[in-house]
Amino acid sequence: MMQRRLCIHLAAAATLTPITMLPAFADTPAPAEVSSALPQARLQGSGVLRFFGLRVYEARLWTAPSFVAADYARQPFALELIYDRRLEGQAIAERSVAEMRRVGPFDEATAKRWRSLMVKAFPDVVASDRLLGLHDGQGDVSFFHNGKLTAQLVDADYARLFFGIWLSQQSSAPALRDALLGLAR
Repeated sequence: MMQRRLCIHLAAAATLTPITMLPAFADTPAPAEVSSALPQARLQGSGVLRFFGLRVYEARLWTAPSFVAADYARQPFALELIYDRRLEGQAIAERSVAEMRRVGPFDEATAKRWRSLMVKAFPDVVASDRLLGLHDGQGDVSFFHNGKLTAQLVDADYARLFFGIWLSQQSSAPALRDALLGLAR
């Protein structure tokens, strides 16, 4: 129950410690699932999401050299979250739906369909677990848990709204967005 509360209240009270592109990050190898889909992938940026001072996860954005942030929904990229604590997959899915509504509207039937997909895509996580979402730039999304494929769908609206949690102007964590896009100093 504590993990569910932590995830549900995350956006309201989260603080961020950005990590900017340092020389050490420039040499960070992309995860295998990223390099196979985006052979020229590079680490665009990274940031740490904290909740009341506690690290929740580190987020990393992997992009092609030609990535254009303003047009993220039509760009190939991967978003990787490396967790620092235990969270329930159901709570991650519920919070994702709530955050997607900040980015743009969708009806309850769509929310139910997407929530079901995300429950499958996001298992319960513990410290050091890695969830990764891979977007092909045309609406094809694949999710991985510790390198293993958990779910796939082709839905450009879903891709825009889901990844918009971190990459859109409507993100509830604008400092994390800036860190991921390599804009944080």
